[in-house]
Amino acid sequence: MSVATDLIQEINVEVGNGLLTMRVQKLGVGPDLVYLHPAGGLMIDPYVMSLSERFTVYAPYFPGCVPGDPYAIHKVDSLWDAVMLYQELFTKLGLQEPIAIGQSFGGMLAAEIASVFPGIFSKVVLLDPIGLWNENYPVANWIATPPPKLPELLFHDPTCAGAVAMFTFPDDLDLTVEIAAGLTWALGCTGKFVWPIPDNGLDKRLFRNTSPTLVVYGDNDKLSSPRYADDFIQHLPNAEKAIIPNCGHIPQVEQPEALAKVVDVFLAGK
Repeated sequence: MSVATDLIQEINVEVGNGLLTMRVQKLGVGPDLVYLHPAGGLMIDPYVMSLSERFTVYAPYFPGCVPGDPYAIHKVDSLWDAVMLYQELFTKLGLQEPIAIGQSFGGMLAAEIASVFPGIFSKVVLLDPIGLWNENYPVANWIATPPPKLPELLFHDPTCAGAVAMFTFPDDLDLTVEIAAGLTWALGCTGKFVWPIPDNGLDKRLFRNTSPTLVVYGDNDKLSSPRYADDFIQHLPNAEKAIIPNCGHIPQVEQPEALAKVVDVFLAGK
């Protein structure tokens, strides 16, 4: 049984010598696990809830993506600032070699942190990460994609239950506007560090990531080609890949059972 949402604890941690306060959602019981969200912001979705059945999950909001604190993003000037702030956050939370799972933008962020601070994570799972660039299969411009076209970009089957649920807005017009504005702002906050292309030289740092790493891609990821799985693998010293069939850019939504199976096998291994 999943952890009830009313059991989610919110933690505020001051970082950067008082520069800003980072907000973290904490849930579950067990070994520590850090979940780094995609470009659209943090959602405690069913997959994250399922992780909380076995782990203590720490899910930080990226600066600027925090409800009620949108302008925190103005205090983070570069990706390297963000990496340092996250490392400080994990230290202040008392986390020692937690597992890290990052999706898309969060996967890139997890890979950067693991490369700058080798050994900070016991294991790393990268779910359709961005961060690399190949002219033969360029990453799609998700920021400029019109909202009606996003399901087609993000999902192998835009009519699947997960996709429909993600893009079904409430009947309350004011709430719908608030959700849409929050998504747009989150895309801007994270896009600040991956525009115009999501490549900050990560391929030159990946060799420093000594943690066992699993790179997962959907076989029909239209945003970031599954061919990037091999590009990540060739630079990582201790990595393996998993390709999820009939799946687009968000396996935890489109193929959660298949994803859970490969991630569980990886995390259970030595």
